[in-house]
Amino acid sequence: MPDRRLTFHTQEDFNGLRAAGRLAFDTLEMITPYVQEGITTGELDRIIHEFILKNGAIPAPLNYRGFPKSCCISINHVVCHGIPGERKLLNGDILNIDVTPLLNGWHGDSSRMYTVGKISRLAQRLINVTYECLLRGIQQVKPGHTLGDIGYAIQDYAESQRFSVVRDFCGHGIGRVFHQEPNILHYGKKGEGLVIEPGMVFTIEPMINAGKPEVKILEDGWTAVTRDRSLSAQFEHMLGVTDKGCEIFTLPN
Repeated sequence: MPDRRLTFHTQEDFNGLRAAGRLAFDTLEMITPYVQEGITTGELDRIIHEFILKNGAIPAPLNYRGFPKSCCISINHVVCHGIPGERKLLNGDILNIDVTPLLNGWHGDSSRMYTVGKISRLAQRLINVTYECLLRGIQQVKPGHTLGDIGYAIQDYAESQRFSVVRDFCGHGIGRVFHQEPNILHYGKKGEGLVIEPGMVFTIEPMINAGKPEVKILEDGWTAVTRDRSLSAQFEHMLGVTDKGCEIFTLPN
C-alpha cells in the first residue's frame, strides 16, 4: 500500500521546484564573496534577505515557527539553526549557510560550508568528508532503492573517517510545504525503510561532527550545538526522484 502521507510530484511541479532550487543555488553563490573576516552574521542575513526579495521570492525561514531571521548561519560547533546576529566572523571560522527561498509557491532548500581565512587541517578534512557524505547519499537515490540505503552510505563513510553522524536532525520531504514526509535519516541499514519512487522530492543534508554525535539546543530554542563542542559541518541539496535516478534542483540546470 502506498504511504498516503507522501506527496508525489509531476513534471510540471518539477519545473517550479527547479526554479526555486536554482534561486537557492544563486543565493549561496551570491553571498560567497561577502563571507569575510569582520562581517557580522546579521549583515550576511540582511544581504540574503534583500537578494531573495529582489528575485521575486520570500525567505521561508523568516517567522517559520517563530524563527526570527531569513536564513540559518551555523558557525564552528553549531550544528544547525544558528540565528544570525552580532557575531563577527573570525579567522579560522567554518560556517554553514542554509537558505530556503519560496518562489511562486515552491520551496528551494540548500546549504553549504564556507571558510574564513586560514582554517585548521581538521576543519578542512571535516568539510571534505561531509561533502562526500552528501554525494554518496545522493548516489543511492533511484527507484527501488530504500531510504535506509541513503543513510547507510552516509554513515558508513563518515564513520570510516572517524567522524560521527548527528541523529537528532534529518532531511525531509519538501515542495509547496517546507517540511513534510518522508524523513531522510543520515544513518541506517541497507534495504530498510521506505522504497524510493519517482515523483518523491526531498532534501539530503548530513550533519557530521568531528567528535561525538550528541547535540543540545541552546536557550533560544533554535541553535543546536555539539555537546562536546567539537566542530560540525553540513551540506544540503534538494532533489526529485526520476524514472532513472534523481535530479538535483539546487544546482544550475
